[in-house]
Amino acid sequence: MHHKPSDLDSGLLTRLTELYKDLHRHPELSGDEVRTAAALARALEPLGYEVTTEVGGHGIVAVLRNGPGPTVMLRADIDALPVQERTGLPYASEEQATAPDGTTVPVMHACGHDMHATCLIGAAHLLDAGKDSWSGTLLLVLQPAEELITGARAMVDDGLFERFPKPDIVLGQHVGPLPAGMVGYREGEMMAGVDSASITLHGRGGHGARPETTIDPVLLAASVVVRLQGIVSREVPPQETAVLTVGKLQAGTKDNIVPDRAEIGLTVRTYSENARNIIRAAVERVVNAEAAASASPVPPTIEWTMSAPVLVSDVEATRTTVAALTRRLGAERLFPMPLVTASEDVGVFGREAGVPTVFWFWGGLDHDTVVDAMASGTHETLPGNHSPEFAPVLEPTLETGVEALVTGALAWLGE
Repeated sequence: MHHKPSDLDSGLLTRLTELYKDLHRHPELSGDEVRTAAALARALEPLGYEVTTEVGGHGIVAVLRNGPGPTVMLRADIDALPVQERTGLPYASEEQATAPDGTTVPVMHACGHDMHATCLIGAAHLLDAGKDSWSGTLLLVLQPAEELITGARAMVDDGLFERFPKPDIVLGQHVGPLPAGMVGYREGEMMAGVDSASITLHGRGGHGARPETTIDPVLLAASVVVRLQGIVSREVPPQETAVLTVGKLQAGTKDNIVPDRAEIGLTVRTYSENARNIIRAAVERVVNAEAAASASPVPPTIEWTMSAPVLVSDVEATRTTVAALTRRLGAERLFPMPLVTASEDVGVFGREAGVPTVFWFWGGLDHDTVVDAMASGTHETLPGNHSPEFAPVLEPTLETGVEALVTGALAWLGE
């Protein structure tokens, strides 16, 4: 392999660090990634890629054709979350934005997408500079709206694989609360499929002192929430892994008024079509039955809002990629991962293109801190993705992320 770690020279590393801090300081919510996309397109401009913006929203596609050989897709996501940053960093976000429901919310790169995007730009530089050492086509995809699980689908629907070269393999990575410098991989099912639902329950409002004149949607909602928690424990086969979480429960405005409606938002994570079908059917049955038990004047509405398939890191393709990463980084820096119950829409790309996807995690937290926490059993208390305190240490996180993408790409490109 022609690339050495020193290929990420101090000048490029400095520019990437500045790009990262700029993206981190100015996060944008899913679907609103205007400034972010402009900064990333600008970073790609000096290189030899054909760059196309506004693909499937604010997505960017960069193509580098370099002779015969396979087409390798590298993907990073670019959107942020409605979280108030509490890292205390000098480049912490102070941004606010308008959420889809019209409220003003704080915005933070609490999931590391700024790091994902920066590493992809770094890999773009190194692969462009080293193009005498490989042949084939690179397809770089900077994807919006991952947090809504809609961005990958939107890019595909906007002609990603018709307008641009169709890949032979899709590669992606995610920074997480692992020791910085380490890479975690898994063969086969890796991250859960997700289904989210928005539920509205109807009652009849009135005075809190005269409950007999009302139909109380608060009591109904409470019964629904408790009853839903029986689905995974009682209906999903014990050998299957599944999660059902109610993350939103809203009703009423004042202590002595019975409201006329209640709203519930829930998320389901599964690793099989069987568990998914069981849970979705049970959610609908429980919600409708509890509404009937409470004599709701109007049937409840259940809207399934978000859905992504189980993320499968193709077994054979993962072995090939991990072998290359092991040769490059050293076996002591790689380890097999357990199943992750979070979800990712990167699997949509490989599924739609009909090609393997390989996905890996790499560490973003101080090495010794994580190792000590694992030894003392307090690993769960470390700030992970979506935490207001989540902030990857810049090094060796940035360098490892760039190196992993370049090594992964070169594993599949022609010599």
